[in-house]
Amino acid sequence: MTVAEALLASGLEAREARLLLARVTGFSEAVVLASPDRSLPSEQENRFSELSARRRAGEPVAYILGEKEFYGLRLAVNPAVLIPRPETKLLVELAMQAEFSSVLDLGTGSGAIALALKRQRPAARVVAVDASAAALGVAKRNGIALGLEVDWRHGLWFDAVRDERFDLVLANPPYVAAGDPHLADLRFEPASALVAGADGLDAMREIVPRARSHLAAGGWLLLEHGLGQESAVRALMQTSGLEEVQTWPDLSGVGRVSGGRA
Repeated sequence: MTVAEALLASGLEAREARLLLARVTGFSEAVVLASPDRSLPSEQENRFSELSARRRAGEPVAYILGEKEFYGLRLAVNPAVLIPRPETKLLVELAMQAEFSSVLDLGTGSGAIALALKRQRPAARVVAVDASAAALGVAKRNGIALGLEVDWRHGLWFDAVRDERFDLVLANPPYVAAGDPHLADLRFEPASALVAGADGLDAMREIVPRARSHLAAGGWLLLEHGLGQESAVRALMQTSGLEEVQTWPDLSGVGRVSGGRA
């Protein structure tokens, strides 16, 4: 079987098929694309068939490959952590517009946000927290692989930082409502990183009221949230005494991040 025949037989979207075949063959995606007539050894053909079947069953490509790119960083991922999404880059971009020497990343997962900020601001003190020991293990390994020093801590939200204050606190917390039909498509990812009560706002209700006591004077709280949640999140921030509360849209025009200043 040739490369072209294998890609066609996979039944997958073209880019996903190329990524999986590149992993099996050891070639780059560009080489796979440029070599449609190359014959595949039976071992590679069988392995590609196995990976394709996993993808057709709904398993994300990132979990099959064991990695995902985020903000120029190649991160290891597995089912213990949420797969980093492109829209989360907005959190990093907004953070980079602020002046900060210390930052707290709540619910760090794979460490994507914390590591991206550390790469961009090497002199900053970056603390990253997660309630999942398994997720924190993934984040720590990513930090070591990338040579980036982050203070990793195990705990739920602010419990791991006691009375410390930061110039910037940010999070991509769970914000999907229980029973949301989209959860069926996310069944391979950890529910604890996705679901936050009946309306998807339970995590916000835990984080926002406590944030001000962990922000330095003038520090910012930035939270990623879902479609249509911006008004509720802004109201929580205003009620908790934050100022300059506002929402920023992602590239699709969806209100994706809301923030306020202490």
